[in-house]
Order: sequence, then structure tokens, then C-alpha cells
Amino acid sequence: MRNVPTNTVPLRIITPGARRVAVLGAGSWGTTFAKVLADGGADVSLWARRAELAREIAESRRNSDYLPGIDLPPNLWASSHLREVLDTSEMVFLSVPSQSLRENLRAVREMIPAGVPVVSLMKGVEKGTRYRMSEVIAQELDIEPGRIAVASGPNLALEIAKEQPTAIVVSSSDPQTASQVAVAAHAPYLRSFTNNDVIGTEFGGVLKNLIAVAVGIVDGVGYGENTKASIITRGLAEITSFAVASGARPETMSGLAGLGDLIATCGSPLSRNNTAGRLLGQGYSFEDVVRRMNQTAEGLSSVAPVLELADGLGVDMPIVRQVAEVLAGTMSPRDIAPHLTTDGDDLPQDEHQR
Repeated sequence: MRNVPTNTVPLRIITPGARRVAVLGAGSWGTTFAKVLADGGADVSLWARRAELAREIAESRRNSDYLPGIDLPPNLWASSHLREVLDTSEMVFLSVPSQSLRENLRAVREMIPAGVPVVSLMKGVEKGTRYRMSEVIAQELDIEPGRIAVASGPNLALEIAKEQPTAIVVSSSDPQTASQVAVAAHAPYLRSFTNNDVIGTEFGGVLKNLIAVAVGIVDGVGYGENTKASIITRGLAEITSFAVASGARPETMSGLAGLGDLIATCGSPLSRNNTAGRLLGQGYSFEDVVRRMNQTAEGLSSVAPVLELADGLGVDMPIVRQVAEVLAGTMSPRDIAPHLTTDGDDLPQDEHQR
């Protein structure tokens, strides 16, 4: 047992022999993944930016802000002090908003134990640099790519927190790192698969958010299942073209991080990106949507950097481009129909041409 100052949170009880892991970020996904790791047998330290949230998690085993009604396991401890959370950790998971990742890494890079795997749970692209999250981690922590892993898949936090069965994929350029993380991220209700396609796994998680925003927009307008199915199907082709042009393997986009995540995110009201799109479709401005959202909808902040990358790759992304126009207020949500666009004419197009 380790003594923790009484002005922070209750004492942490450590299970002898258990793997010690840290999760930075106590939003819905960070807390849910901390629960997965704890249910898999790890001793988990969770960092919450707000001291009152850390205290609630540690004292009552609840996170009422983000996971109301969910009981958290006793081997999940929380603190608002980064050094306490990271001390002696054998693995570090990152679940903070993508646009604040760099500043958070600068705050912790001297605290992360040497040689441990660092795992991204985030699905975003950094504005300005247009870097994926694993690239930001490698740059700010100055560690070799083989120590970095990313986890992605159909991951609606509340469903997983309720222990509804699902699967994720863990990707790293080092198979040993991917396997080590997958073993830790394995609970009775969640299975982890592995691959070494970091680019595809990350971009699958990023790009499906943009399609989910488009589906939310047409849902908010009141269009039906035909419209949504058309956008999802053409959206998969669009994001696959982008990912492959970026160096990803096409089969990754047909797996958990691509198609699996796309289906879950586009079809569920639990999806923050779908919800943001639905509000846009109902006529709310971008600023209004941001104010109404309780958590970050990563798709909104990824639209611009993804389009910049697409322009550099020479990849046409009509769905994402129309989402950008709706966000900018230059297109009415009722006019969004990117699956009907052509390359300047009305001639039939080959469905398999990307």
C-alpha cells in the first residue's frame, strides 16, 4: 500500500504481482479503457485533470460526469497528480483530446518510466502539423516507433463500460509491443487483435469520424436509411482511398479499425461525432454544437487537416469536403449529397473506381 496525501484521494491498494498501468484522461473513453484494463487483471492508475473527478472515481468507484450508472472495479485508482499516476507504471495509455496531446506530453515526458510501451487511444489528426497521434508521441517523447502502439475499433464507450461484447485491434511496428498491449487490453467482454499497420489503424479511427458527422447531418435533416447507407458505403471507399494513398494496407480498412468502427460510429446515438452531425443537420451552427457537446467530437477538428492531407495526396474526398462546407456555413445541411457528386459531369461512374 502506498501513502497518498490526504488532500488528494484515498489510499491506493496495489495487488501484488499485477501489471501496473497508467491511463491519462478520465473522459468516457479513458475511464472505460481503464475499466477494461482493470477487469483484465491490471492495477490501473487513472489521471483526471480535475481533482474532484479523481476523488469521485477513487472514493465511490463512479464517474458520474461521463459514465453515469457504471460501477468501476476496486483495482482502478485515480488521481489528479500526474507523477502519482505514472509512478512505477509498466505501460502508459493516452486518452486526451487530440489537439491537446502535445502539451500533455510535454508535461509528462520526464515522468514516464524508461522503456515502457506508450499506447494511443485517440482518434484525431493534429491541426497545423497534420500529424497522426503516434507521430506526435514519437516526436514529443523522443522514443522509437516500436515502443508506440495504437488501439482502435468499434469502441462506443458506454456499451463497453456495460460489458457488452466487442473487439479492438492493437497496432505497432513492433509485433512484441502489439502483443504485450493486446494481452493487457483483454477482458471477458473485450478481445484484442493485433496488426502492424499503424497508419491504417490510426486513419481508420480518424476518417470514420468524418463520415459519421456526414451521416449525423443527413439524419438531423430528416433523410432516411437509403441516404445514410449510401453515404456510409461511398464513405468507406473514400476513406480507403485516402488511407491507402497514405501508406495503409487496404485490408485494414475492411477490419475492426475501418469498417467495424465505421458501422458503430455511424449507426449509434452514443457516437459523439454522429451527435455533432445531427445537431448540425438540425440547424445549429458549429459554435452552438461545440457549446452543447459535453465531450470533444474529434471529427469536427479533423476535417481541415484531413482535407489538407488529401489535397497533398491528390485524393478526392467529396463527403468530407461537403461536411467542411456545412461546418463553414457555406452549404445548407439539406443540400448535402456527396454520394451524388461526379467529376464535373453526369455520366455514370464505376462503383469500384476510387
